[in-house]
Amino acid sequence: MPESELIRKYNVAGPRYTSYPTVPFWSNSPTEEQWLACINKQMERDRSMSLYIHLPFCESLCTYCGCNTRITVNHAVETPYISALLKEWKMYVDKMEKIPLIKEIHLGGGTPTFFSPENLGRLLNGIFSLAERDPDIECSFEAHPNNTDEEHLKLLYDWGFRRVSFGIQDFDQEVQRVINRKQSFEKVKEITAKAKEIGYTSVNYDLIYGLPKQTKESVIDTIEKVKLLNPDRIAFYSYAHVPWIKPGQRSFTEKDLPVGLEKSILYETGRQLLEENGYKEIGMDHFALETDSLYTSMLEGNLHRNFMGYTSSGRNQLMIGLGVSSISDSWTAFAQNVKTIESYYELLDKDRFPIFKGHLLSQEDLIIRKHILNIMCNFETDWSDVAMQFAELDLVRNSLMELEKDEFILLTPFHLKVTDKGRAFLRNICMSFDLLLLRKQPDTVIFSTTV
Repeated sequence: MPESELIRKYNVAGPRYTSYPTVPFWSNSPTEEQWLACINKQMERDRSMSLYIHLPFCESLCTYCGCNTRITVNHAVETPYISALLKEWKMYVDKMEKIPLIKEIHLGGGTPTFFSPENLGRLLNGIFSLAERDPDIECSFEAHPNNTDEEHLKLLYDWGFRRVSFGIQDFDQEVQRVINRKQSFEKVKEITAKAKEIGYTSVNYDLIYGLPKQTKESVIDTIEKVKLLNPDRIAFYSYAHVPWIKPGQRSFTEKDLPVGLEKSILYETGRQLLEENGYKEIGMDHFALETDSLYTSMLEGNLHRNFMGYTSSGRNQLMIGLGVSSISDSWTAFAQNVKTIESYYELLDKDRFPIFKGHLLSQEDLIIRKHILNIMCNFETDWSDVAMQFAELDLVRNSLMELEKDEFILLTPFHLKVTDKGRAFLRNICMSFDLLLLRKQPDTVIFSTTV
């Protein structure tokens, strides 16, 4: 089948699978008691955990962004928010039956470097005063090149951070203007050099394809510039156009967006250039140099994917999310915090966990979750083990046969392996295992398109 027809066939709305079940299909929310019991049950097996801290403030709105943000230039918001985060963390630790061992910590946003180094230090001091650090802890943070300075980098380095992710998106000035994300190549070069000079061992760039006004030429130019700066990792994401969720995306129209085959060409162009420059494809949307731990983790079979994206710290099954809209994962349950800062403060003031919804995973959920993780991390999965089988396996197998016909997968009675051709359609392959989606398609559009 010609590529254009394959794009038409598979360019459907679908999840990115940072979780299974995906958030729109969560149904049976745990009570506070059930949620805490799930955390402690997991900690009985392993008290190590990942910690995600959502820092939502930004000084300006990037119109492409799908994250939960609060736009302000008033930095007085920093202190009360840090206090709230530390209160939430203490509430969790007080309910834990063992001292938490932090194996991984990620500061996400928003813009974490919106916060002053002093306030970031206060936050981290409060977090680690109530927990132990794993000797091999992996600490990372997201940063805007324009408001990250040497003091930020040094402070976080002193706290054990060795990974930093800079949001670049595209170096083309017209694209930057439309998405309101302006940073010069010179500024990115300067802050990257400073991070490496201080001692950061993994610098990541976020790049996006499918942005308004983006062309094949601008993607080539961006990656040529990136090559000169030699980051260790690159996240090369598909732009998710969801203006019904993020009104800021209405500042441009669908006419400005490359779609379908045009968008697919942007991805293939970028992927080819990255691979020619020594970057290895890791799971979906990610690339890394062979010297980076993400690549090593993939070779060793330790790659994991959660709400923070791909991680090289192994399949750590407990993740606590702090802050507005953060999602926590005990492996057998999910819990998401309220989405507005006002509600977050209000619930904490009442000494209540700021959770508004979640999901208790069924046995079927847990099995399918493992299959989807296997596909996302290892490009293959196997159900020869009875423990990896589920009641409606035939329904999934029938769905997979169409993918096999289009040469996206190699299929045997109990095994699936993604082909090189199929890697660009990883979300579609995972959708074949998504029984909740197969049983009931949503009545409204809730996901971005897969291509």
